[in-house]
Amino acid sequence: MATPVTIYGPPLSTAVSRVLATLIEKDVPFQLIPIDLSKGEQKKPEYLKIQPFGQVPAFKDESITLFESRAISRHLSKANIDQWVETEGQSFGPPSGDLVHDLLFSDAPVGEALIKKNVEKLAKVLDIYEQKLGQSRFLAGDEFSFADLSHLPNGDYLISSTDKGYLSTSRKNVNRWWNEISNRPSWKKVLGMRKNA
Repeated sequence: MATPVTIYGPPLSTAVSRVLATLIEKDVPFQLIPIDLSKGEQKKPEYLKIQPFGQVPAFKDESITLFESRAISRHLSKANIDQWVETEGQSFGPPSGDLVHDLLFSDAPVGEALIKKNVEKLAKVLDIYEQKLGQSRFLAGDEFSFADLSHLPNGDYLISSTDKGYLSTSRKNVNRWWNEISNRPSWKKVLGMRKNA
């Protein structure tokens, strides 16, 4: 959500307040369009196109229009997880996956220049993670989610089986996060299955 989302309704409304708190908690930029309920603005035809029941709140971003505060808040929470899953897939995954392949599984010799390039890419990503993880326990907030879990496979190989583990362990917040997510019972079970394979 690069551009600010739009929320319609008065902050005095408990439903609007729920959405505003979610937006603020998730650091989502937003624009608040006040709707004056005492003047019946929620029943005007333009607003009914957004919120067909003539209630508040309503929500719009680049791709979706929603109403009902809990649905909006769930959408925002899922979007926060999704953005970190995409970050893993687009920014963490490629250099970490290349390093795992090149350092552990490649049959052909790999040039130092390529390894250095991927170390530099991954270091930049982990610098951003370091900042984010200084603000929250996990990537998408204070609860473990798929956004964290998706880092386990490549991260484990990098940290436990290569000399590049320092990329994570040298960063205080990333190291704390890594120790927490990699010691989860589900991941310990997967590691046991790897050993027995």
